[in-house]
Amino acid sequence: MKNLFEIKKLNMHYPIVDGLMGNVKGYIYALNNIDLEIKENEILGLVGESGSGKSTLGNCILKLLEPTSGEVIFENENILSKKKKELNDFRKKAQLIFQNPYMSLNPRMKIYDILKEPFIINKIKNYDKKIKEIIKLIGMDEEVLSRYPHEFSGGQRQRIAIARAIILNPEFIVADEPVSALDVSIQAQIINLLIDLKNHLNLTMLFISHDLSVIKYICDRVAVMYLGEIVEITSKEEFFKNHKHPYSQALLNAVPVINENKSKKIILEGDLPSPSNPPKGCKFHTRCPYAMEKCSTQIPELKEIGNNHKVRCFLCD
Repeated sequence: MKNLFEIKKLNMHYPIVDGLMGNVKGYIYALNNIDLEIKENEILGLVGESGSGKSTLGNCILKLLEPTSGEVIFENENILSKKKKELNDFRKKAQLIFQNPYMSLNPRMKIYDILKEPFIINKIKNYDKKIKEIIKLIGMDEEVLSRYPHEFSGGQRQRIAIARAIILNPEFIVADEPVSALDVSIQAQIINLLIDLKNHLNLTMLFISHDLSVIKYICDRVAVMYLGEIVEITSKEEFFKNHKHPYSQALLNAVPVINENKSKKIILEGDLPSPSNPPKGCKFHTRCPYAMEKCSTQIPELKEIGNNHKVRCFLCD
């Protein structure tokens, strides 16, 4: 399958500024040498604890944040090297669905005007028919176009936010925790809508979530992030049946299972280390039950172990 995106050695380091003089006293290492491929027409799940860098990665791919270094290759071009005016075409092809539907829609604008705005920004005329087609595609009636966001439930608002994201026929969507703010009864409807849209519009999607049950249902491949690094990436089936990294095991162990053997579980102890002062060597060694001496001094590489399965762990050497 052809790659739509190739992310190479992507770094995002935020300076920590001290005092009125603005002296830099350190950095927050949000992303560290990220290498990742996103294939055409797939849903790639990105999982990890809060603070692991998932949303930062999604925003850097879309160049909503300016990374410290690295490349994001899209259609044989590094979009990070483009200036603001040169990004117009890319903006039409890559969109973002935000986590909170209560914050992502302008409360002063009617739904029609919210969906019209992308056409106005991109100087595209004859948008009325397209707006009506999209509102039907997401399972809503045309009458909603004359109403305001506060008149809708969270699930309905997220449908409208999805409509805005797909209205210019993008190729790629970053879905940043798109169902975590919704009731469980509504989550399945939105997930099924995203799957239907992916198939209907041939979309490629980066689906960011901490909910592994959602990842298992919607995604084709899974990438696991820990403290700004990809520690494992493989197919969904391989991840849930044959994961290799201890952190992946700990994430899966956090999902409640009836009649499970608790004696074999890996339980994460302590908090995620500070990204401003990450551990030396393997970043996970301070919480890993299998840590060896070299884990505290040497940095493991993200290595292929077969069947397109990559792991960053000395246990797999």
